[in-house]
Order: sequence, then structure tokens, then C-alpha cells
Amino acid sequence: MAVVEGEKIDVGFSGRRCIHSRNCVLGDPHVFVPNAPGQWIHPEAASVEKIVAIAESCPSGAITYVRKDGGPQEQPPVVNTVRLRENGPLALHAEIILGGENFYRATLCRCGASENKPFCDGSHTKSGFSATGEPPLKATPALDARDGPLIVTPTKNGPLKLEGNVEIVTGTGHTVGRTQRTFLCRCGHSANKPFCDGTHKKVGFVG
Repeated sequence: MAVVEGEKIDVGFSGRRCIHSRNCVLGDPHVFVPNAPGQWIHPEAASVEKIVAIAESCPSGAITYVRKDGGPQEQPPVVNTVRLRENGPLALHAEIILGGENFYRATLCRCGASENKPFCDGSHTKSGFSATGEPPLKATPALDARDGPLIVTPTKNGPLKLEGNVEIVTGTGHTVGRTQRTFLCRCGHSANKPFCDGTHKKVGFVG
């Protein structure tokens, strides 16, 4: 991860996790300068509060920050969520533990075509991946707790295993599942998306 230091805030950028949602550039093109040669992040060009808001709206977690003005650092959400992007990735917002790293936001591949697994790299648009962001609603009991660590494990040649309190949410915000352990499809072929149905074995998914 590259870090650009500012007087009041340091801004981090992870190219590996970026999905080019353009939230940062659209949020403030003076701070995040599009198509700029060399340094493209300028922490001094806006208020700390604005940079914090833009960073926390980055769905992939590619943009992070460390405040140096005594203000609060980013905190995990009150409710851990996995949001289903229409014909696209899984957007996680939680106290994520993945591959020995800890972070709060990530977009993970569910089309099976990413060359940057488990992270999304935009391949779903090229592969013609189709998966609704609005699966049928299911009545599930409320969890005793809705936050806390969420351990994310891409199983070998298989689904994404989630362990911890989490709500699975449609693109429009409806909850389709509340669980403490689940397996989500990442081969792109399950007939029960977003959940795994074992199809990865039939299609020879590798990842």
C-alpha cells in the first residue's frame, strides 16, 4: 500500500484492492486527481473531514487514512454486512480478517473470473457475469450481536467462508440472511447465489 503524507492526514492507497468505482475522484478531483502523471493524491487540497468521508465511501477499501489532527480514526461498523452488487462483486463492511490482514471494507469476486482473487478486478463486466443483487427475501432470526470480527476465508477451489456475525443485504438494503457462518459462491455458477451449492466442483473452479 502506498501512503501519501499530509500535515493533518495521511492517505493510503492499495492498487490491489481498487475496483475503480471512482468514488474518490468524483468525491473531490482536487484531492484525487484523475489521469495525473506521478502523484495523484493531494491530502492538503481539502478538509480532513471531507477526505475521511470520501475514504469511508470507498467500497473496496483501497482508500484508507490515518488522522494526525487528533480526530477519530475509522471504526468498524455497528452492523457487519455483505452487500450484493447487481451482476457484480460482494461488498463487505465489517472488521474483516482476511489473509493475515485486518481492514474494514473490501469488494470480493463472485464471478470467478478475477485475476486478483479473492478481490474483484472488474472482470465480471468482461465475462458477462449475471447475478441478481435482489435475491428473494428470507425471514431469518435476529442475531444476538451484529458486529465483531468477521473471518473471511477463500477456501481452496471453493466458496468464500465467512465466520462471525454478518447480515447479507441486497443492493437496495433488504436483508436476505443473518448468520454467524456461511459459504458464499465465488465460482460464479451456483444456482443459489449468493450462496454456494457445490457447483464449483462440477465446473472445475480454481482459485
